[in-house]
Amino acid sequence: MRMITIASLGASAALGLAALFVAKVVLPQSQASAATVSAPAPMADAVPMVVARHALTYGTRLAATDLMVIQVPRTARPDGAFERIDLALAQDKGTAPLVLQPIAGHEPVLPARLSGPGARPSVAAEIAPGFRAYAIRVSDVSGVGGHALPGDRVDVVLMRDLSTDDRRKVLASEVVLQNIRVLGVDLNADPTSSKPATPNTATLEVAVRDAQKLAMAAELGTLSLALRGSGMAEIALTTTLDVAEVVMGPSPLPTSGHRPVPRRAAPPRPRTTIQVVEGEGTSPSNAS
Repeated sequence: MRMITIASLGASAALGLAALFVAKVVLPQSQASAATVSAPAPMADAVPMVVARHALTYGTRLAATDLMVIQVPRTARPDGAFERIDLALAQDKGTAPLVLQPIAGHEPVLPARLSGPGARPSVAAEIAPGFRAYAIRVSDVSGVGGHALPGDRVDVVLMRDLSTDDRRKVLASEVVLQNIRVLGVDLNADPTSSKPATPNTATLEVAVRDAQKLAMAAELGTLSLALRGSGMAEIALTTTLDVAEVVMGPSPLPTSGHRPVPRRAAPPRPRTTIQVVEGEGTSPSNAS
């Protein structure tokens, strides 16, 4: 009986020592191996890049708490991206820039999305090189019901009254410009804003020559906007539309897509002269 007890105590002691060995030696080594395997490998050729910590809306004045720095492959960093937060904030002496275009969370912060030195969110910062901002007067109808918002593209249509008196109405409509970008509606240049209740002006991005056209067209008649669909950039061939075409409809076009061949006029028939002599002293008469 005593021998059985001694054997049981020895076995318990051996098991205890084995458990202690596993806890002190084997488990730490396995955990270290697992951590080594699961740890991500260092990124090759990584560079720092400043991104937005959260979504930044139009007109937000940047602060250090709005930005953070992440590591990205050199080939994945966009041109012009900032490497440090202080570089993104140092747009002017002690003045942080303003957000001119919405920036999503974790999106790179680029100079094109920010205002210049000491600038405020304005249309001037949005004008492309070589273009000008020109405002025209619109109403709730001529301004597409307020649906034309900053960033959309429109066509500009001119309506003219060519009547010389009150007895006959003479109207003409023509497209002045096509595929023009809207920079602002009234005093709003935020592309994420909702439409205004009743727009009064629309600021368009046009070339210098087109600005001259708009100035003259505004004196000739009434300007209105035609909103284009997203991605539509084609330039349509247009002609002046008058009242006759509106009432009677357009003239039929050939279905083959070719211009009709004009018919040659028939050659003139030769004239035959017949002289009739009625008698002596009577003048002759000609008949054909």
